[in-house]
Amino acid sequence: MQRDLGSFPLPPGIRVKMISSGFQSAEDLSGVRATELSKELGISKEEALEVLQIVRQEGSGEESQLSVKLPSARTYTALELLEQEHAQGSIITFCSALDEILGGGVPIGKIVEVCGAPGIGKTQLSIQLVVDAQIPECFGGLDGESVYIDTEGSFIVDRVMDVAAAAVHHCHLIAQSGQDEVQREAARAFSVSGILSRIYYFRCHDYVELLAQAHLLADFLVAHPKVRIVVIDSIAFPFRHNLDDLSRRTRLLNGLAQQLISMANDHSVAVVLTNQMTTRFGQVHSSLVPALGESWGHAATIRLILRWEGKLRFASLYKSPSQKEATVPYQITSLGFRDIQSSQPVSTSLNNGDNPRKRPRNDDDDDDGQ
Repeated sequence: MQRDLGSFPLPPGIRVKMISSGFQSAEDLSGVRATELSKELGISKEEALEVLQIVRQEGSGEESQLSVKLPSARTYTALELLEQEHAQGSIITFCSALDEILGGGVPIGKIVEVCGAPGIGKTQLSIQLVVDAQIPECFGGLDGESVYIDTEGSFIVDRVMDVAAAAVHHCHLIAQSGQDEVQREAARAFSVSGILSRIYYFRCHDYVELLAQAHLLADFLVAHPKVRIVVIDSIAFPFRHNLDDLSRRTRLLNGLAQQLISMANDHSVAVVLTNQMTTRFGQVHSSLVPALGESWGHAATIRLILRWEGKLRFASLYKSPSQKEATVPYQITSLGFRDIQSSQPVSTSLNNGDNPRKRPRNDDDDDDGQ
């Protein structure tokens, strides 16, 4: 990318500093991190990150325009796109009711936003998905790898081990009940330690680190082509703390959304984002709505809202391009994210299924936060 930096829509002061420091073209910024650029130019990390985003987005747009003019540019039919979508598959949740309303599970190549109040199970679903993405293909899985970006410190390895052990046990039972030698061989190789070794964990403490990680993620996915899911838990937390400029927040979020959409399409990964709920006050009554505003609501392809009704948990498919709106019950058990068993009393099922590693739900948790 040889485009001169003077042609990018950068602040004049920063443009002068870049040229003075020897940065002449977009290629000179290849591989440069925000912290390095910040020190080199004597600007804040936020400004450095915004510079890298502008250069990357403008450069990608330019390359896309050039590729359209090439004679070899590929044209796809609608049928081919449909076949590609079906071939990519989905990640099951181990809750058959939720998988059904999603059309088979969490689809690859899409942005899925999971919203809900604290303690409702957003992190539990995220952990379930990074484990389930690794189920061998002969058991209906994707045999992939997973990326987990944690912005709240809610990733608990002991809980991941519980969910992984349940998935391994499930596959072993299937293999033992049949005569398929391929399944038996796959079950022997499918282990808890193997699952843990294929979950790549990143801890981001603020929105600057999150944006920087998103900036580097495309190269990471090129180096790890088996990754089939990227989880950001949560997308809201870093942007709702230490960032009071709403217009700046909206701009950064829009840039991040475009990066994630491109990443999902280009690398065939499911991108799962957890989001907090906030209270919207009306003239007559108030209601809980997903955080980050209405403009952010357009970023996700699919939006799930998890909520309480008394002591029951429900998942509502609020937005989907291919599935109708629907609501199903679910529960969090020691094994992970599961259906509610109709043969068991609801109260007993839920009490026994509460995760001992999650704090109990309080009524005042429904105000805000994760």
